[in-house]
Amino acid sequence: MTEPAPAAPKPDSPKPDSMSATWSMTAIEDAQVAVADVYGLAGVVKRLSSERDETFLFTRTDGTDFILKIANPAEDPAALEFQDGALLHLEAAAPAVPVPRLVPTQSGEPSHTLSTIDGPRIMRLLTFLDGELQYRTPASEAQSRNVGRALAELGLGLEHYDGRPPEGKLMWDISHTLDLAAVVGDVAEERRAQAEAVLGEFERSLPAIAALERRQIIHNDFNPHNILLDPAEPTRVAGIIDFGDMVHAPLINDLAVGISYHLATGNWAARAGAFLDGFVSARTLKPEEIELLPLLMRCRLAMSIIIAEWRSARFPENRAYIMRNHAAAWGGLQNIADLTAAGLKRLAPNLTEG
Repeated sequence: MTEPAPAAPKPDSPKPDSMSATWSMTAIEDAQVAVADVYGLAGVVKRLSSERDETFLFTRTDGTDFILKIANPAEDPAALEFQDGALLHLEAAAPAVPVPRLVPTQSGEPSHTLSTIDGPRIMRLLTFLDGELQYRTPASEAQSRNVGRALAELGLGLEHYDGRPPEGKLMWDISHTLDLAAVVGDVAEERRAQAEAVLGEFERSLPAIAALERRQIIHNDFNPHNILLDPAEPTRVAGIIDFGDMVHAPLINDLAVGISYHLATGNWAARAGAFLDGFVSARTLKPEEIELLPLLMRCRLAMSIIIAEWRSARFPENRAYIMRNHAAAWGGLQNIADLTAAGLKRLAPNLTEG
């Protein structure tokens, strides 16, 4: 039995990738045997939903939970090695940052390659982070402030990680916003002009973007589905997950991604201000970064709109899933259509400190 992943190939690549490949599902019994053989651990496995790989909850016989991941056969081993390197770096350089830890195999390796009928598949076991996904918790300014600070602390932890992503472009990398000009025609007419305007604004700003000095590995997907909060204290960040979209890019891009998920509510200005306050409480911004931040926020929202409408046109059977964040992205883009750096400073006066 095969299970098709719902996403489309990247615009610049006609070949199947990890988001469009199919693979044979691993039987629960086989997953349990693999954990026992590779990690020397006994327990039970439960399948979890996942878009680009197979993910399981593994509960050891003593009740300790872990996350088991079996990559699909199209996944680039170099991409997984890059992600593993980031987690190992954070464990050593920033142990207070709450991210999963890789469980070594019995031979001391961070992963193991399984031989399957679909070809080699990389298996990894990670510690389980207990918490509630942010999108399931009540939003508040205090929560936004703490989430913003957590992003800054994660970035500081990754600042000196010298791993490099595999060759090729990631569709969700703000640095490659202009690549989406090839598919912006799929955006509905009532939204297309605004999406195109953002692309034009980005193109005019390319010299300023190229001049940004602070560049590093960034998480690049700091959204409410990847942030865990303490159920007893839903303003406290308990975990950060999913490092599959990391890129080497301007630091400010990570802030643009993270804050873009705080812009669609009625109190968006207060939540965005709180997010920015939290971020700069741990890491100050440079004037040139502040100047470009409103544009980069618009870019992330426009990307969400363009990619969602492009993909849903090609995979209508998965439209509900693909479009799940579309309305929020469109609402957020309306809210900050005219936002400037001066407007940001009014939302968060501490931006100019330090």
